[in-house]
Amino acid sequence: MRTPSHWQNKNWLSSLLYPFSCCYALATLLRLKLHKPCKVAVPVICIGNLTAGGVGKTPVAASIAQILKTNGYNPFFISRGYGGTLDHAIVDVNIHSASEVGDEPLLLARIAPVVINPRRDIAAKEAIENGADIIVMDDGFQNPYLYKNKSLLVIDGATGLGNQMPIPSGPLREFIHQGLKRANGIIILGEDKHQCANLAPNLPLFRGKIAPKCPKEHTDNIIAFAGIGRPEKFYQSLRDCGFNILKTYDFPDHHFYTNEELNEIITQAENLGTQIYTTGKDIVKIPHKLLQYFNVLDIEIEWDNQELLERFITFRR
Repeated sequence: MRTPSHWQNKNWLSSLLYPFSCCYALATLLRLKLHKPCKVAVPVICIGNLTAGGVGKTPVAASIAQILKTNGYNPFFISRGYGGTLDHAIVDVNIHSASEVGDEPLLLARIAPVVINPRRDIAAKEAIENGADIIVMDDGFQNPYLYKNKSLLVIDGATGLGNQMPIPSGPLREFIHQGLKRANGIIILGEDKHQCANLAPNLPLFRGKIAPKCPKEHTDNIIAFAGIGRPEKFYQSLRDCGFNILKTYDFPDHHFYTNEELNEIITQAENLGTQIYTTGKDIVKIPHKLLQYFNVLDIEIEWDNQELLERFITFRR
């Protein structure tokens, strides 16, 4: 999705929409109150957020799963499979497409098994049946069906919580105080430009940044495109790697590309005599026959103090 301009600062439009925001936040609260979450036999770690749009949850979930694997766990991801046509599957990167299971599950499946199901409690039980001894939820902080042993709220330090108003006045999925009551920790990615570290001084705080895995050898001039919450973050990562971006193409988050769109980008690159770069989330949606035209810039999370996070997410066994 594209973030509306009025979400960042309060103005006449956000004020006009505020009654609808109260209804939205109330609906979220009622959904959480009216369902008793199901406890499962293994710990559940939820990687969530308070806002709509991309804040870095998926790379955080991937990093946490890697840390858990290093500590001897067999983590499974569970996801609703946003954007996919299947409502139940264990993702197989060799069989499933992004249009079937969603782009983020297909990306995460390269790290650990992923079970998709809109009912997270059912997905968790299936993960356990298949050998999971710990579960990582990519999103789902506002999902009422599964009990979370630990919930981490991810905040993009550059944008913070916008104008701190619920949808549609602002980016919040619920009022801040409601969400913080259920959170067990906060993760701030990048420079904390909005003092979000002060939101809940009683909660553990973890800091990190999204770092690109820069290729050792590359051309200087490129074309770039992305279908993520904040494409500019990706473009800045390319610049940090030394690329000069001649042209960019922005698409909505979770966008599925048509052949016409991809061929337009390929033609532009051929006319300019340059290469094309996109994100790991987008490359899984490129048809196999066109992959030769595209390069991917992978990213990872660099933690300020990984040992603290490691102690927080591991459980006694």
